[in-house]
Amino acid sequence: MHHPIRLPFLLLICGSLFTPAAHAADPGTLIFSDDFERNESQEVTDEIGQGWGTNSKSRAKGNKQVDLRDGAMYIVTHPEADHAASVTHPAEFRNGTVEMRFMLENAADSLGLNFADLQYKAVHAGHLCMAKVSPKQVQISDLKTGNMDLKTRELRLAGQLPKEIQERLKTKQTNIAHQLEVGQWYDLRVDIDGETMSVAINGKQVGSFTSEGIAHPTKRMLRLSVPREAVVDNVRIYAR
Repeated sequence: MHHPIRLPFLLLICGSLFTPAAHAADPGTLIFSDDFERNESQEVTDEIGQGWGTNSKSRAKGNKQVDLRDGAMYIVTHPEADHAASVTHPAEFRNGTVEMRFMLENAADSLGLNFADLQYKAVHAGHLCMAKVSPKQVQISDLKTGNMDLKTRELRLAGQLPKEIQERLKTKQTNIAHQLEVGQWYDLRVDIDGETMSVAINGKQVGSFTSEGIAHPTKRMLRLSVPREAVVDNVRIYAR
């Protein structure tokens, strides 16, 4: 008589098959967290606290671009800004994870998690790598050996990029189709392990990308890059 194998028994004898997934789920040691459950003392300039900084003074004529309300951080690039709003926090690790809740309220909005090392002078403004989420796709980029390499950037801005560099730059990012609803909260997780950056939304992996620049030995800063608007809550940064 045939006896079906029970699931617990199957998991037991095949346990080693599940070990990598369990390891991948471990974000590491928590080095920073913020739930934004606080109030600002005024509403004229950015006043986030908890070690956060912004580029509002240098790129938005000092106008307020970040507002704390309802226990969340609302980021809105000011009309007078000459650059996307950038909200920064120290985040020092080689391999690590960033988790947060986020919401995009319009179809043209996006949220970028940009990892930087301002001490590394071979790239523009310390740009290393980025995961960018929009309502229609997730983009993962190696900026260190891609668009933000100083020599490459100079040629690109001058309109003098050789064809071979143009072709190489196409290998420095990936675009993954993924639909999100505007006005809805999502859980976002970005993992960096060696040369690979992975993005998961609501606990399901959307995609990953492998490129040498992602393995830069020290990511020192997280920048939240917002060209239009985004809402962020429950930020957690882990180091492995």
